[in-house]
Amino acid sequence: MTPNEQTPNDQVTTTESATTPASAPDKSAGHSRRVFLFKLSLLVNGAVGAVLAVPILGYLLGPALKKSSSDNSWINLGPLNDFPEGETRLVNFRNPVTTSWDGQTGDIPCWVRRVSGNTFQVFAINCAHLGCPVRWFAQSKLFMCPCHGGAYYEDGSRASGPPERGLFEYEYKIVSGSLVISAGKMPTLANQAKSESPLIQLEGTSAATETLPKPRCSSCQS
Repeated sequence: MTPNEQTPNDQVTTTESATTPASAPDKSAGHSRRVFLFKLSLLVNGAVGAVLAVPILGYLLGPALKKSSSDNSWINLGPLNDFPEGETRLVNFRNPVTTSWDGQTGDIPCWVRRVSGNTFQVFAINCAHLGCPVRWFAQSKLFMCPCHGGAYYEDGSRASGPPERGLFEYEYKIVSGSLVISAGKMPTLANQAKSESPLIQLEGTSAATETLPKPRCSSCQS
């Protein structure tokens, strides 16, 4: 048999052997493509999860991280020359517990009254009744609440209306010729109650065991 004369079986074997090496690279290429797409999907999902987790963690952990610093936050309202004696002015300050993306909602107004010298009163703008913002009327020297008609004198004490107490005041101090207030806590009854020391009963005394002096009977005297 000459080399050119081949049986049909030999031709089939030759064809299969020629096609087998060509199909192997196709399978390996498909496998590599699937692995690459799988890794790419994991990377994309991880990036999306990280982006979504940042604001969630900030929302959950933000108050806890800021609490210690905000409780003792002192805000500078400006130099003393900005507050003439005997006048009451509206001043805005930045809430220390806000974030940069809060915008104007992080600005808090307050009323600053300079009594004389370094004596001030810094009032929260909220009415002590239901929290509506009060307005100052210099001519009548009254703070007026537009919601329910509450009125306060210039020193913040209650004048009339539904409020049962005067305006809430911020704690202040003078630092390097500037007026500084403690803005970490809103001046409310709850925060004032926390700062006040509880009543302590003296040992060995009790209102129930106190003996009152007996009244004298003029007719019984000898």
